[in-house]
Amino acid sequence: MKIAFIGQKGIPAQTGGVERQVEELLVHLAARQHDIYAYARRGYADNLKEYKGVKIITLPFIRGKNFEAISHTLLSILHSAFRRFDIIHFQSIGPASLLWLAKLLHPRTPIVFTFHCQDYYHKKWGFFARWYLRIGENIGCRLADQTLVTSRELTAYTAARYDHSPLYLPSGINLAVVSEAKEISKWDLEKDNYIFAASRLVRHKGLHYLIEAYKTLNSDKKLVIAGDGAYTDDYVKELKNLLGDNKNIILVGNQKGSVLSELYANAYLFVQPSEYEGLSMGLLEAMSYGLPCLVSDIPSNLEATNGLSLSFKNKDVDDLGRKLQYACNHSEKLKSQGLDLQKRTRQEYNWNKIVDDTLAVYKSLLSKK
Repeated sequence: MKIAFIGQKGIPAQTGGVERQVEELLVHLAARQHDIYAYARRGYADNLKEYKGVKIITLPFIRGKNFEAISHTLLSILHSAFRRFDIIHFQSIGPASLLWLAKLLHPRTPIVFTFHCQDYYHKKWGFFARWYLRIGENIGCRLADQTLVTSRELTAYTAARYDHSPLYLPSGINLAVVSEAKEISKWDLEKDNYIFAASRLVRHKGLHYLIEAYKTLNSDKKLVIAGDGAYTDDYVKELKNLLGDNKNIILVGNQKGSVLSELYANAYLFVQPSEYEGLSMGLLEAMSYGLPCLVSDIPSNLEATNGLSLSFKNKDVDDLGRKLQYACNHSEKLKSQGLDLQKRTRQEYNWNKIVDDTLAVYKSLLSKK
């Protein structure tokens, strides 16, 4: 099959859970000898033309928080009009706002839409952007030939809200390759001497709660946070002010490859303090390393961990502080939880099964067309 993907920033992923999920899906599909095309934003990942068998079509876009995704999506759809694809697969509710145009230009081509999360809950967006994202959700869920949803919670919401049958198809995760603490020694980090969080530095990720709770912790373990802002300079400044002169809280910026692998593999505990998530790829990565997890008690986090992790009341700094202290005082129990979480990723979030299910959707739509 010849399949085009529209809506992602590009591959290989530089940051962001959606980008990592899309990259893995594309690479797995290409490995099965399908003809895969990914539309990418100019300047992303060094403007590669091909990556692990995936052909990359690079197009320009209008810079700015409110215009990047939509301008690039528009150009991608217009460019696609001059090519023939068996399937067009949209990612996320922002790009899905233009799905109607793709259907107009490709009336005989099945169009799939993956609903990753309700982005309008993200606090970096203003009123108009949140309104527009809701419109995109509506268009994507109503006009796509098949809507795929990454969490059971969101699947139930979509089925009730739009009165049709979305398909639950979660993100996948590869088996982790455990790395010894080598490169991360530059931050004076070693096995089990730090608590780890990895996410974009945006307010709804709840990192300010984590920093405040950590300050109450009676432990010599450090707190390491990996990630960069996303048009959120004010929030990044706020986080740095929260750190004060505490040398045990370390912001390491956006990390990938071997350094990110080392950070996961050698942490004592992973914390996911988000106020809202679709399905957190950072959390799934931590689980794949057998890393014990402490998560906010939002439905998507509890769904992913399935009772196998510690949890705290969402937005409650005091409860988060108590659970951090408990985790530091019960290392053997945490190790057992980590192994159970790792086992769960192999069963529930296996890429081979997810790719099989994705291809089954494509083939079903093609047979109907």
